[in-house]
Amino acid sequence: MKYTIVAMIAILGTTTLFAANDAEKIFDNKCNMCHIKTRPQHHSNLVAPPIMGVLYHVKQAYSNKKDAVAFIVDYVREPSKSKALCMPQKIKHFGLMPSQKANISKEDLQKVASWLYDTYPPANFKHKGMRH
Repeated sequence: MKYTIVAMIAILGTTTLFAANDAEKIFDNKCNMCHIKTRPQHHSNLVAPPIMGVLYHVKQAYSNKKDAVAFIVDYVREPSKSKALCMPQKIKHFGLMPSQKANISKEDLQKVASWLYDTYPPANFKHKGMRH
């Protein structure tokens, strides 16, 4: 019995790790070309807000993971100014995010959104906004 429990915990931990790695790979292939995962050294070459800043605003608006993931999935598939959580000057600077409905499946987007919620922003993150 003891070994069964240990084996189950190991399997669940491995499954969670693979799911996180899978979600990060999806993000890297579908999202990272616009939303970088690190704090930018130069803001002038950004094409979209860094993902840590995006998740900072998502978590301010949605205190639980289920609602935050639902928001991310909805927004990425059907973005609009009325749904946007970023500061208005971000939309003015970057433009409204184009719909990604044709570029990522809803299932993959849910994986990515869950991983993003669990990963960003990092514990030491301090929101500074965009400098011009």
